[in-house]
Amino acid sequence: MALEPTRGSRTAAPAVPHIRVQPSKGWLELKLGEVWKYRELLYFLVWRDLKVRYKQTVLGAVWAILQPFLTMLVFSLFFGRLAKMPSEGVPYPIFVYAALVPWTFFSSGLTRGSDSLVGSADLVKKVYFPRLAMPIARVTAGLVDFVLAFIVLLGMMAYYHMLPTRNVVWLPVFVLLSIAIVLGVSFWLSALNVMFRDVQFITPFLAQFLLFATPVAYPSSLLPKAWRGLYGINPMVSVVEGFRWTLLGTSMDLMPVLAVSAASAMLVLVSGAFYFRRMERTFADVI
Repeated sequence: MALEPTRGSRTAAPAVPHIRVQPSKGWLELKLGEVWKYRELLYFLVWRDLKVRYKQTVLGAVWAILQPFLTMLVFSLFFGRLAKMPSEGVPYPIFVYAALVPWTFFSSGLTRGSDSLVGSADLVKKVYFPRLAMPIARVTAGLVDFVLAFIVLLGMMAYYHMLPTRNVVWLPVFVLLSIAIVLGVSFWLSALNVMFRDVQFITPFLAQFLLFATPVAYPSSLLPKAWRGLYGINPMVSVVEGFRWTLLGTSMDLMPVLAVSAASAMLVLVSGAFYFRRMERTFADVI
């Protein structure tokens, strides 16, 4: 027989959890696991970027090949034939094109990554998702152009009867290094572009300046050895020279430049990711 509580007795009420919602302060953790949970969204963002980029174009993805190839022709004419720029025993056209493959990936990623948030303002303001996915998607989409340009590079090597050297095992290291550089710079510029729209005007100038500050049209061996370590602060130096070294067998004092460039790339990547996360809470309000 059940006992009913008397009128004066009291029963303990279940504890009700209290949740306080307040704005985040200071530096935030990256929450890369959250980005992985939204990997399906990341896939559709990459696919959307590719479709929009080549929509209603006559040549389509051929533009990914034409840009570095036509630049190679211009450089070969003015730097190779007229300026007689040294190419370390390698035909100048393939010497330049081997550098333009990673460089084009970097410069295009610089431009598209910096505009990743502003160009998708409606999505950023209306839907929640890890905002890091936006610049990551833009950079990942650029890998398609990179692969197409790299296939042309292999065709040029066959035309010049050149085979990759045994140093080709290092090629994935330089590919990953270039991806880290592009991601880091994209994190910085995309976050800054939300706050300061001047970034959209600075980015083309920055890409043009870095083109001549990177040994694309000339070998880094022209610099005195004492300056090469300092030159490696520009992380694209080791990427460009690394591609030539692994595929064409050009000379390269690998370790000093690679060590400085790798440290510089990791600094840009990590600092860019944390700065992006710090500014993320203001994106929807400012954009």
